[in-house]
Amino acid sequence: MLAHKAEDEGIICVEGMKGGAVHMDYNCVPSVIYTHPECAWVGRSEEQCKEEGLPMKIGRFPMSANSRAKTNDEPDGMFKVIAHKETDRILGVHLLGPSAGELINEAALAMEYGASAEDVARVCHAHPCSMIIVESNADVGNR
Repeated sequence: MLAHKAEDEGIICVEGMKGGAVHMDYNCVPSVIYTHPECAWVGRSEEQCKEEGLPMKIGRFPMSANSRAKTNDEPDGMFKVIAHKETDRILGVHLLGPSAGELINEAALAMEYGASAEDVARVCHAHPCSMIIVESNADVGNR
């Protein structure tokens, strides 16, 4: 399900034909599988990081620990963030659970602008909301 990617590529194509600057970081394009529960990811997987020799730290957080997921009686799922061990830059985010297709967008935005895991962890989110799962787990290994 990558209609959003195709749309961005079309815009970039036209901008390029008009002589404008073009940029698209394919590593920051989110992917979503609209099943129940939803599955979404952006960036690299653990396996890709290992293949590329990237030092990484990984944080995992169960949806069952998220207040909004409990309130909505949708506790199944998990959140995983992969960050560079030395720079703390987010390398990948993986979600399985309710609203994963919505939640992954904040991770894509953070990655597009080079945010560190700590940057995302310091964002104050309304409570209770599903997005807190990103905030709660983003600062891998630093709390």
